[in-house]
Amino acid sequence: MSTPAPGRLDAAAAADAAPAMRIRDYASYGALRAPLALLELPLFVLLPTFYAEHLGVDLTVIGAVLFLTRLIDAVIDPGVGIALDRRHERDIYRRAILLALPLLALGFAAIFLPPDGVSLPAWLAVSSVVTYIAYSVVSIAYQAWGARLGDGPLERVRITASREGFGLIGVLLSASLLMPDRAGWLVLLFVVGAVVAALAIARAPLPPARSAPAGPTPSLRDQLASTWREVSGSQPFRWMLAAFMVNGIATAIPATLVLFYVGDVLQTPERAPLYLVAYFLAAAVGMPAWVRIARVAGLRNAWLFGMALAVFAFVWAFGLRAGDGGAFLAVCLVTGFALGADLAIPPALLATVLAADDGPRRSDGAFFGVWSLATKINLAAAAGLALPVLDALGYQPGASAASTVALSATYALLPSALKLVSGLVLLLAPLPPDDRPVEAPP
Repeated sequence: MSTPAPGRLDAAAAADAAPAMRIRDYASYGALRAPLALLELPLFVLLPTFYAEHLGVDLTVIGAVLFLTRLIDAVIDPGVGIALDRRHERDIYRRAILLALPLLALGFAAIFLPPDGVSLPAWLAVSSVVTYIAYSVVSIAYQAWGARLGDGPLERVRITASREGFGLIGVLLSASLLMPDRAGWLVLLFVVGAVVAALAIARAPLPPARSAPAGPTPSLRDQLASTWREVSGSQPFRWMLAAFMVNGIATAIPATLVLFYVGDVLQTPERAPLYLVAYFLAAAVGMPAWVRIARVAGLRNAWLFGMALAVFAFVWAFGLRAGDGGAFLAVCLVTGFALGADLAIPPALLATVLAADDGPRRSDGAFFGVWSLATKINLAAAAGLALPVLDALGYQPGASAASTVALSATYALLPSALKLVSGLVLLLAPLPPDDRPVEAPP
């Protein structure tokens, strides 16, 4: 019987050391997702409309600022993950979250409560960078923590589903208030939710301890090189990342444009909260179904089915016009149900890829840092490309129905095509052997 090298935990040992999860443990860990999700809609959906229509900033300027700030945010994410991996305390993830949460609240408030007399593009740039960096620290630590709690595909999808279930609570609260004149209430709700979540995660189970590597701690440069080799050397991870990125861009484009679409294509801006609440409520109601689908069909097949369902429903949005609010509500309900697959399956599938690796699992933070980088690139691309393209095509907020064809095509057809590409990549991906149908527990 071989003995593991000092300072290394193999996958089996890590799984044996994982704490048993109880219902209250799922709740204690998952609660933080509610306030994090509450600020995501304002940051990625409301923000362009808030600065364009409410504050009068040009679309191209907004797109450029958001592209640059989100790109800066994206490139630091792997560094955040590596910094977490260089620490070996059991509570390092919790400590990082508690340190970054106050900064996140300060940046979020600054974005939506700009003082009089400031340069709005400059204020948006600085406050966005502060907010995005703090969000990166919290979210990467949070996901890496969750990845080390689960043992097996079924428990991992339960962890991610319970976490994203709390997230949908935050999203529903956010969606119901997603109007420019209610930004102050969104800030207040986030602060209260962050305090409650901080108290909850103080009782959440800690992941298994990781031993420090034998010998001196490697330099940051050596760690970067080693981490890059580990991340880039994982073929299943590379394929999964490609599918995730294309799918993420497909999701980020309509998220960026939905308020423009509802206002100028459907011409019912006052009903935007209703559509968003319906979308995310359908995702919340459907989340248990995706856990069952994954248990029967496997993680990959469940995600593919979710993509196909989203495309089937979303292409119809291209043909909708003013007065078609009922049809758009139906689109929101079906695509909202499909959203559950995007929320619950990819993190569980990534955790399965990491657990299937025969090597040491010391770089979970780096993998999730790269994962988070991909998410930020998706959001940067959506804002940095979609908004200037629409501006160049002559679309402006409040335009007549005759000039909104480009908006409808960009909102509905382009994301649907990207979803199909993502599904093809996922279908061909060489995923690990335990990506198989999971038997129901006895």
